Amino acid sequence: MVKRLGGFFTKVMEKYLPDAYLFAIILTFIALVLALIFTQAGFLGTINAWWNGIWGLLAFAMQMTLILVTGHSLALAPAVKKVLNKIADLANTPAKSVFLVALVAGLCSWLQWGFGLIIGGLLAVQIARRVRTVDYPLLIGAAYAGFLTWHMGISGSAPLTIATAGSPANHIEKILGKVVPVTETMFAPWNLWTAMFLIVSVAVLLVLAIPPKEKTKPLSDEAVARLDAEEAMEEAERREVRLETVAQRIENSRIINYAFAAMGVIYLADYFAKKGFSLDLNLVIGMFLFAGIILHGTPINYVRAVNKAIKGAGGIALQFPLYGGIQGIMMGTGLASVIAGWFVTISTQTTFYMLQYWAAGLINVFIPSGGGQWAAQGAITVQAAQMMGKDAVKAAMMCAWGDQWTNMIQPFWALPLLGLANLRARDIMGYTTLVLLWAGIVMSVVAVLIA
Repeated sequence: MVKRLGGFFTKVMEKYLPDAYLFAIILTFIALVLALIFTQAGFLGTINAWWNGIWGLLAFAMQMTLILVTGHSLALAPAVKKVLNKIADLANTPAKSVFLVALVAGLCSWLQWGFGLIIGGLLAVQIARRVRTVDYPLLIGAAYAGFLTWHMGISGSAPLTIATAGSPANHIEKILGKVVPVTETMFAPWNLWTAMFLIVSVAVLLVLAIPPKEKTKPLSDEAVARLDAEEAMEEAERREVRLETVAQRIENSRIINYAFAAMGVIYLADYFAKKGFSLDLNLVIGMFLFAGIILHGTPINYVRAVNKAIKGAGGIALQFPLYGGIQGIMMGTGLASVIAGWFVTISTQTTFYMLQYWAAGLINVFIPSGGGQWAAQGAITVQAAQMMGKDAVKAAMMCAWGDQWTNMIQPFWALPLLGLANLRARDIMGYTTLVLLWAGIVMSVVAVLIA
């Protein structure tokens, strides 16, 4: 049954899903039409909202780029690669391969979404080179499926935002006058255990989706040869340390590298000693930045890793302004509030959280940025929770859950992973659609149970 569903969705996606850039343009047209139908903004008002939105997320786009780049750079550190190689050695069958990739990607995405995306992709590639009987698109799909639980985890935009005093998007602080610690959001038992269950159960689900042998698409011999050559070149570059000039000695100085890293470590140690385990976006970026600097050993090694990692951010640079424009339409015309309001009007005390989750899933298709979506939907969610007499913090986490959920059919955040794997969105989205259906059932049930 699962195999047949996976095959069916794969065929559908291969036939109908356009390139991620065109997907963003089509969503722009849809948002424009919906705003004209359901809001009073008018055509020029909607166009103005779209144009202003294009440039409204540049600072946030830089934060998202840094999360991706620092996570990717850390994943490229030799110590991390050694761990990945040891994990890859455990995979000697297609079932073990898929399960390991999904499990590791899920756990690492929970820790930091950029790190998890790249770790999952690197592990998938390493396993595909070893196990030539495993379906390569499914392996990469398993790596992206790990992204399912990122917004429940440590780098989640919404829980970090409402934990940050004075944040422009901290709607709970603005409306309720309080800052919400992460112990009430990402580390709340109902959120934490749901995340862990999803990570494991999705890994099992994708094992059941392994296609029959005749339909398997392994990594090609040409791709394996190319990867081997790239790896050999990188290793030679790391080993070829020249100390002939002052500049080269500075570039390869471990003393300078660790002295600089020590400044970051001292700040972080002092911060956690004074404030406990309280996180925000900049703190998470800083933790991964300095961890990468330390593990790469020398300044020039970290520069090389960042230069390689930044290539995966091309999709963000091209498409983030497009999604900023869509967000501009959603927020500037009031369309996001209209959509969220549809779900509020049909909510009951039992279904409120579930319908907020569904609303967030729908809005996420148009605004795939977790922070951007919270900025658009957060205020109406908190106000609706007040009106219904429900917990605003749980309602906020329903926005986070919905945001991560429909990423499984929204190719935007798969771009860095697809670039690494040299695949297209349509190659993996059939499998991630399966994950979408399963996760939708699980999170909907939990949302009703915590009501």
